[in-house]
Amino acid sequence: MSEMDNQSPLSTGTMTRFFVPLALQSASQGFTYPLVAMVASRGPGGPLNLAGLAQSNTIMFMLGTLGFGLITTGMVFVHSRESYRVFQVVVLQIALFVITVQALLCLPYTAHLLFGKIIGLPPSIEAPATLTLQFSIPLQLLFFWRICYQVVMYNVRATGRASLATLMRILLTALLSPLFCLAGLVGPIWAIVCLSLPVALEVLVSWRLAAPFLKRLETAVTRPPGKMELFLFNLPLSFSGYLLSLAAIVMGAFIARAADPERMLPAYYLALGLATPVAYGSTRLQEVVLAFAPPHRVDRRTLRFSLAAGSILGLLPLIFILPGLAELYYVRLQNLVPTDLPLVRITAVMLVFYPLCVAVRSQGEGLASLARRPVVVIAGQAGFMAVVFSAAAVCLTVGLPGNVIGPIGLCLGNLASTGTLRLLLRRAAGPEMPVPETTTSHGQIR
Repeated sequence: MSEMDNQSPLSTGTMTRFFVPLALQSASQGFTYPLVAMVASRGPGGPLNLAGLAQSNTIMFMLGTLGFGLITTGMVFVHSRESYRVFQVVVLQIALFVITVQALLCLPYTAHLLFGKIIGLPPSIEAPATLTLQFSIPLQLLFFWRICYQVVMYNVRATGRASLATLMRILLTALLSPLFCLAGLVGPIWAIVCLSLPVALEVLVSWRLAAPFLKRLETAVTRPPGKMELFLFNLPLSFSGYLLSLAAIVMGAFIARAADPERMLPAYYLALGLATPVAYGSTRLQEVVLAFAPPHRVDRRTLRFSLAAGSILGLLPLIFILPGLAELYYVRLQNLVPTDLPLVRITAVMLVFYPLCVAVRSQGEGLASLARRPVVVIAGQAGFMAVVFSAAAVCLTVGLPGNVIGPIGLCLGNLASTGTLRLLLRRAAGPEMPVPETTTSHGQIR
């Protein structure tokens, strides 16, 4: 491996140039939620609106994870005009199914059953959660719409171009959030409006940026993949996404049943609101593995890169717990009660390992996807879910505060997931990875 590493053009700088725009894109997407949180928390109900918005976003993302594996599916299969058209149809069909289910969950009975009975939210948080889930249906459709454009740009390593649309989105969100507050357009519904308008612009800009690469797609020389082939490849990866989203709901349910949930839930979600974007950035290590396909299942280059990237990303949210900045962001902007600031600080410190654990897990999932073994990813996420549930139950039993339960469960769950999938991948027959169909298209950096 050392000789190969020395001779290979793949270097840390090459991976960094590919990864940083993706990480910025994912992180900036996540940072829009803390920005619009100020719109929600300044309405009647204060930070309780934020907790409700966070819960409805969790449900929305859980539903959206039926397309969790579509980016990976597109990077593996979509490299011709014909395969792109098939991919478009699959994305649209999945999107229509997801928004139909989301609409059904917004009905009064099912919404109360979900938020009030199953998750156990108090009425003060259940009401904004139900309202924001209903008004986020168009947002869900927009998220699916942009996937095809992103895949086209990722497949030619145009990650810098792809990130431009998202950077415009966060800038517009950063502009609109205080304007909404100054105009008195506050509360959970206006928070969703403030979130949706920039995403609509992001989709439009992504379409324009991807247009040159769409025109360059060549006619397939072999039979393109069928819709069922793409769907079946995406399904196991998406199922793993459901387990990850379900874990977030489980966390909310356990914290809601711990002592003082009306203080612990907002504190946990405020700290998580900054840790989650950088953790999203860590998930893009999967694309690094797919773009720079290693010849062996044991790939130390991308693993070392993942460890470094995850460590750096994990430290970034700690900036916001520094004196002065913490009061500015959490108390003045997010309307947190000053006496609850220590709770947020403790949670933020405990979440520092979360992006690192996600980075290592994502690198392993990239290897499994490249080997076309999505079932291995499912096994890893099943381990994730089992450990999250067990850890949260133990923490609740011994009386740990709710803001501590979340970080412990998330970190231990990610470690269990990566351990499981790496063990299964090592046991798979043969050390060599299949030669990906993407080699030619990945050979050009634009």
